[in-house]
Amino acid sequence: MPYLILFFAVMAETIGTTALQASQQFTRLGPTIIVVIAYGISFALLGWALKFLPVGIAYAIWSGLGIIFIAIIGFVVFSQKLDFAAIAGMGMILGGILVIHLFSNTAPH
Repeated sequence: MPYLILFFAVMAETIGTTALQASQQFTRLGPTIIVVIAYGISFALLGWALKFLPVGIAYAIWSGLGIIFIAIIGFVVFSQKLDFAAIAGMGMILGGILVIHLFSNTAPH
């Protein structure tokens, strides 16, 4: 259950960051409202997940998955290019998340 809460926190953060790009530096009202709401939801869910997960583990997963999801959205939606180093680095982030989830005794499984 804590990982599901954390996953929804990541999804809300990803929506907020995508809207942040679409807001064009807060000059478009609709995306700006989405930014505020999505980040509020994200932080509320992250706080809830922290009742069950250590802060370091939760934040590593939240930020790592957020980086990967935003990079994919940036590539698909905003035509932002990713070079080999960016893709390799994100692969290492994903690998780190998997190591934490599969092998760490500090996180509940």
